[in-house]
Amino acid sequence: MSRSGADLALLLLGGFRSLVDTATAELARRGYEDVRPVHDFAMRAIAAGAGNASELGRRLSVSKQAAAKTIAVLQERGYVTRGTDPRHARRMRLQVTPLGFEVLRTGEAIFDELRDQWERQIGTAQLESLETHLAALVGDQPVRFDTAGWMSRDLGEPV
Repeated sequence: MSRSGADLALLLLGGFRSLVDTATAELARRGYEDVRPVHDFAMRAIAAGAGNASELGRRLSVSKQAAAKTIAVLQERGYVTRGTDPRHARRMRLQVTPLGFEVLRTGEAIFDELRDQWERQIGTAQLESLETHLAALVGDQPVRFDTAGWMSRDLGEPV
């Protein structure tokens, strides 16, 4: 049976959603019940150099206000902190805390476990083939930090 292009997009999105939902539930089971997928994107962007709400908003493709709200939640939960910028003593910079990095590492381990489950379900060769083909189709950087904002934006609004 031949599927449409829309079916393919929905299958890919469904695979992504299945992995993310399962990983989020497993993070909660392991004691991180307050972590959401957007928090992962935000912490990774901060670790990569997004030092303030404006930079984080640009990297996530969300408003500065939305980025500030995310930062406030992450600070409240101890996942990020504001520290002095070593280049500008009066400027504050966001930093991922050791707890934040622990959450990121735990999430990565959970995704490895989920990959192993998929491998058991469809077989090693099939999963490796799927990964090889997807990598060829989407390129070296399949997901950008702005994915969370891109998925939730209103197409009529400027980002």
